[in-house]
Amino acid sequence: MKNNKVVVLGAGMVGRAMAIDMAKDTDVLAADISASQLAILEAKGIATVQMNLSDAARVKEVIADADLVIGAVPGYMGFETLKTVIEAGKNICDISFFDEDPFQLDALAKQNGVTAIMDVGVAPGMDNILLGYHKQRMQVDTFVCLVGGLPRERQWPYEYKAPFSPIDVLEEYTRPARYVRDGQVVVMPALSEPELMHFEGVGTLEAFNSDGLRSLIQTMPDIPNMIERTLRFPGHIELMRVLRETGFFRKDTVDVKGHSIRPIDLTTQLLFPMWKLGAEEEEFTVMRIIIEGREHGEAKTYTYDLLDRYDPETKTSSMARTTGYTCTAAARLVLGGQYREKGVFPPEFLGADEANVHFILQHLQERGIHYRLTVG
Repeated sequence: MKNNKVVVLGAGMVGRAMAIDMAKDTDVLAADISASQLAILEAKGIATVQMNLSDAARVKEVIADADLVIGAVPGYMGFETLKTVIEAGKNICDISFFDEDPFQLDALAKQNGVTAIMDVGVAPGMDNILLGYHKQRMQVDTFVCLVGGLPRERQWPYEYKAPFSPIDVLEEYTRPARYVRDGQVVVMPALSEPELMHFEGVGTLEAFNSDGLRSLIQTMPDIPNMIERTLRFPGHIELMRVLRETGFFRKDTVDVKGHSIRPIDLTTQLLFPMWKLGAEEEEFTVMRIIIEGREHGEAKTYTYDLLDRYDPETKTSSMARTTGYTCTAAARLVLGGQYREKGVFPPEFLGADEANVHFILQHLQERGIHYRLTVG
């Protein structure tokens, strides 16, 4: 695999972790518009190129000799970046949290002989993979995913730091949340139905509805109950609801003393410095996946618990680890020829093959990421 070339588009916190991980056994080139982000990788001997990743022609030039591309751009750029890579005929594993329907690109991917695996992070990502695995082996009636990335130290007023693109965090607070109840798709406002829950090793967190099911609504229509909920420290949800209802997340323009501004632009300028996770600031990722149904005629519940923390030795955040290393596992499956299907594939399709699941879990365990399974 060492002779393979991988281009990582995006050198943010997660993109850097993936570039460093892939550099263990492939030739990596990282691309980003930020010189400071790229400098971190250059110090580790990884090749970089500073560029505007929204320039499709330039992206195609940079990935021309790549064996695989990893997409790690903000969600608002994700769909167009994925399209550009597929047009170039390059295989891609992508973690961008974009709003558009990725299956619009399936025919193009098949036509160009491309393997495109999207949403292959922690959630969406690993939860889809595990559901895909069990869906092949049992009748699933209920799927629940609870997930959050949080700072170790709670600080007033928001008690939150963004472990990935902050603009994508705001999408979780504004994008209507879709879930499935009794076989029907239900649409609720983001941040709705808050609920206090206890997690061992963490304490009490607050869950709210978020739009994390994504492809599962389309690919798993016969599962009658599915929901994803995001976790935050208690109190954060109400603050975000107040800001949203006041209009701070609006994307239209308002007049302020003769100047036309979008409230969301002002909000991001004020919030993001307060939400910025420090380079060596400790944080953790907590996730619980519950899969219920019948297996061999008996009621069965599989519960997967994850609690991963910042790694001080490698100075890698838990969100970068849990998201990025799931993606690099998928990348190695494609590069190694274990996954050869052509088209656009959500992670649950990976999970249908037991060998893929074992490979990914082993890949994560080798990097200190452990999913604890309880069977009931």
